[in-house]
Amino acid sequence: MHLKLLGYFLLFGAIILVVLWVFQSFLLKPYYTASKTKNVEQSASRISQSIQQNKNIWTTIDNVASSNSLSVYVYDSGAGLMKSLYQCTYDVPANELLIEEHEIYSYYRNAKNNGGSYMSVDTNSVSDIAKRKLDMLRQAFSGATGDSANADVHYRAQTEASSESLVCANVISRDDGSERFLLITSSITPLSNTIDIMRGQLTWVTFVFIVLSIIFSLYASHRIAKPISKTNSAAKELAKKNYEVDFNARGYLEVEELNETLNYAKTELAATEKLQRELIANISHDLRTPLTMITGYGEVMRDLPGENTPENIQIIIDEATRLSTLVNDLLDLSKLQSGALQAEKKTFCLTDSISAIFARYSKLVEQDGYNIIFEPKENVYINADELRFSQVIYNLVNNAVNHVGEDKTVIVTQTVKSGKVKVEVTDHGEGIPADKLEYIWDRYYKVDKEHKRGVIGSGLGLSIVKSILDAHNAHYGVRSTPGKGSTFWFETEVEAVKKIKKDE
Repeated sequence: MHLKLLGYFLLFGAIILVVLWVFQSFLLKPYYTASKTKNVEQSASRISQSIQQNKNIWTTIDNVASSNSLSVYVYDSGAGLMKSLYQCTYDVPANELLIEEHEIYSYYRNAKNNGGSYMSVDTNSVSDIAKRKLDMLRQAFSGATGDSANADVHYRAQTEASSESLVCANVISRDDGSERFLLITSSITPLSNTIDIMRGQLTWVTFVFIVLSIIFSLYASHRIAKPISKTNSAAKELAKKNYEVDFNARGYLEVEELNETLNYAKTELAATEKLQRELIANISHDLRTPLTMITGYGEVMRDLPGENTPENIQIIIDEATRLSTLVNDLLDLSKLQSGALQAEKKTFCLTDSISAIFARYSKLVEQDGYNIIFEPKENVYINADELRFSQVIYNLVNNAVNHVGEDKTVIVTQTVKSGKVKVEVTDHGEGIPADKLEYIWDRYYKVDKEHKRGVIGSGLGLSIVKSILDAHNAHYGVRSTPGKGSTFWFETEVEAVKKIKKDE
């Protein structure tokens, strides 16, 4: 990347030099001519407007000619004759061209044929100018008398260089019916010497610019590439699962934001890997415990006479059921999170589903003194996957049973409001710290780090609840106060509500 940035900077510098050479060496004259032409056209428009309105004509001509270095000629072109009315010369090189009478008529005809306006660039060599001057001087001395002979005036041009002049001709129709002819000339300064000087200067500028470009490109590419290279090296360490690496490269806002994102990703990956290890350890424990129980009781029944009792067989059946439940929960969770399980929605009675689930806890209520309370006032019907919502209710109740307080009481409430039903499961257990509430739905998270063998279930209940409710676009959450207990709830749309008859 360092070499690429260096190459890009040098290429950019080369492009600037090429553009500079093209504009200064090849496009300078066309740009200068275009600028001059625009200036002459604007001046001609201003003077023409003054002549047409017959307001401050001569003052306007003097001001415009002096400020723009122009030669201005005004003729009365009525009856096809050119009668000079006014001339103002502030452009000496152009004046030296000595516009002849036949040229004035030529410009007039061109302006007439072109709709009243004509612009041209005339080229005259220095020798032509010299010849005109010589003829004029000879005419001036042709009237000499007495001893004075006709003077032989010589004018020698030193070079055969060309001089260009802009000529603008306008035919102006006045309000009184008269016609005026405006002729404006402006010399175009020869640029050949100027261009030669600029090329020599550009040669030195190019040399200095190349040296400075190389120095700046080396510095800039190193300055830009260094933090990115540092971040790249740290990212490679992160890919090797080195979570101690720190993304601290500075220099640019984008790089700093990228480093903050990578630091956050590093923290999350480290936490995920730690929790994943804990999950594997917990699941291994949950799998090993029923297998050990099944193996142990099987060996006892095989080796010891009289141990083949219904109680021992029931223990083996219970542990096998527990093992099957754990495996099924793992499979369900994986399918739910991957989207492999699609919800089969239908309308069913949520209230009846909750009541049916309570039957699974009859043994706990009878033998262990648990108190599970559910007293609905109405039957609520929803449109959802009945099997999956049964899992949601079962896992929330089971979670409350596993973390129940000393009163061994779990309360389930069902309330309907604004077309939605809200189910809450409350326990009076140890509660959850506020800083851990947002993590309890995570697949790998466990609030108490000591693994406990649950009363019923696999320990993956809340992750399954989250996945099912997300699939149904339902709202859910938890409220908890450490030392007082927790309330888990979910809310979904209601299809119908029916009152419960007293004899039910």
